[in-house]
Amino acid sequence: MGDSLPFLVMVLLQAGYAGMNILSKLAMNSGMNPLIHVAYRQIFAAVVLVPFAYFLERKTRPRMTLPIFLQIFLSSIFGLTLNQLTYFVGLSHSTPTIACALTNLLPAVTFLMAVPCRLESVAIKSRSGQAKVVGTIVCVGGAMLLSFYHGSQVPIGESKIHWNYIIRNSRNSTNQTNHHNFMLGPFLLIASPVCWAVWFILQAKMSSTYPAPYSSSALMCLMASFQCVIIGLVSDHHISSWSLNPPIRALSSIYAGVVCNALSYCLMSWCIKRKGPLYVSVFSPFLLVIVAILSWALLEEKLYVGTVAGSGLIVTGLYTVLWGKKEEMISLANDFKIKHVEEFDIAKLENGDIEFVKCEK
Repeated sequence: MGDSLPFLVMVLLQAGYAGMNILSKLAMNSGMNPLIHVAYRQIFAAVVLVPFAYFLERKTRPRMTLPIFLQIFLSSIFGLTLNQLTYFVGLSHSTPTIACALTNLLPAVTFLMAVPCRLESVAIKSRSGQAKVVGTIVCVGGAMLLSFYHGSQVPIGESKIHWNYIIRNSRNSTNQTNHHNFMLGPFLLIASPVCWAVWFILQAKMSSTYPAPYSSSALMCLMASFQCVIIGLVSDHHISSWSLNPPIRALSSIYAGVVCNALSYCLMSWCIKRKGPLYVSVFSPFLLVIVAILSWALLEEKLYVGTVAGSGLIVTGLYTVLWGKKEEMISLANDFKIKHVEEFDIAKLENGDIEFVKCEK
């Protein structure tokens, strides 16, 4: 049960994220402004996280300083506000399948941005370095193919599920979209993992200076709530636009904030402690499969050759990057005479030295 429980948790998490994509798309199809949807998501996430942070870390929380506060503020801007605004606005102009496929660019984008910050090494002469570079190129190529080429429709037939509410809202949304929407959507969805990668780099530094993950997450959600509410009010200050009626708007906002912000963070942190970050990363493409099936079954989404081929390249590139990262860990582990590398995570110290941190069991 010890090894199967993290697997079950990660599968359920991907299913949870798939539900968020479908519900959020339905909410925006009903006319909900994606900027307002993100604002509500941050508010509900903060409401859930603040009590947990207070009670779980009230005795271990480090003292807040101005540099740490600024780090958390920047993390809230890139990791929550910009990341989610670009994602959900992009989702409103695209499809859940394309959105999930482009999210898998994250490891490649993080690698590209971490190299100049000296958080990652290229080592182009090694197999691991070559794999990371090739995987990054394949990921970017897949993203370009998916964004700019549709091709013919994949003949998979039509879904036998007919939910009148979903069909009506999906058709209304289809009638309102145009060519510029489909160009804007992928562009914003590519910008989202770029913002997320910046957040990873900021978190790599903050995790050592402020080791209180629940408190930092709660503060980030609180700051992002104010940021997103201000942005939402500037974009649409009509009170009626902030209504959570029809109920799909309330359901999607609460679900996204509670399940996909607060609960998912706690579960992923637990899995990272048990199995390491590489284990958590390999489940990302599973989300794409679930969303593609649900979008076809519920939203009448059509699959095109460009979407399938681009998604395949992105997933291939993702696993190539992850394989290169694993080979790098094995090579370093041999130098450190560590036998079971899967039980450890690499931590790069400020002076450039490498340290292996044992994952908790």
